[in-house]
Amino acid sequence: MKALIVEDEYLAREELAYLIREHSRIEIAASVEDGLEAFKFLQENEVDVVFLDINIPSIDGLLLAKNLHKAARPPRIVFVTAYKEFAVDAFELEAFDYILKPYNETRIAHVLHKLETLEPPPSSAPAAPAADAAPASRTVNLAKGDSIIVTPCDDIYYVEADEKVTLVYTARDRYVMAMSISEFVSRLPADSFFRCHRSFCVNIHKIREIAPWQNSTYLIKLYDLKAEIPVSRSNIKAFRQLMHL
Repeated sequence: MKALIVEDEYLAREELAYLIREHSRIEIAASVEDGLEAFKFLQENEVDVVFLDINIPSIDGLLLAKNLHKAARPPRIVFVTAYKEFAVDAFELEAFDYILKPYNETRIAHVLHKLETLEPPPSSAPAAPAADAAPASRTVNLAKGDSIIVTPCDDIYYVEADEKVTLVYTARDRYVMAMSISEFVSRLPADSFFRCHRSFCVNIHKIREIAPWQNSTYLIKLYDLKAEIPVSRSNIKAFRQLMHL
């Protein structure tokens, strides 16, 4: 059995790797520190289980898990996080388990034992569509007054956290969603949207200009909109890789 660790805190990543080696025969295929690195690794490599933090740079853990769940042979997901409030979201994604930090060695040993006694996860590859079936569109429901607007994800330019709501911007409109930015971003395709900052997620296909900003970071400027979106220092490495800077 092979595992991937996705954790941006070095000490937590090393401690988890130690506990896995100490209490199981699971092979650690790789350890990465952000969601984009994990996504790229899993496009080329297959693992049986992903130990996944939620609050990670570039692609947060819930959004990454949502996309992994669609794979032909999805790995089992064990969330490792300091936040209790995401447990419901995690299990809606059929997570195998949810471990809270700081780590409890007995608890982790129990999860590892359960993993090793399971059969390999079955393939969830969808049946081939009928020859005349229309291709699936990537859409998201946005609230506008009393109406629900079914909106192509490609129409969304960026998303912004605003206290307890999330603002969603298209070329022509702004929508107010009564949910956290992490919850909304988990509904967006990971190959098009980048969580550049704790409060912002941007459609990478709408980026017109990348300008230097304070503390050696960047400001993102978009087609059609005047907004300037910051890239946080913790996301610079992933952003440079993504944009080939």
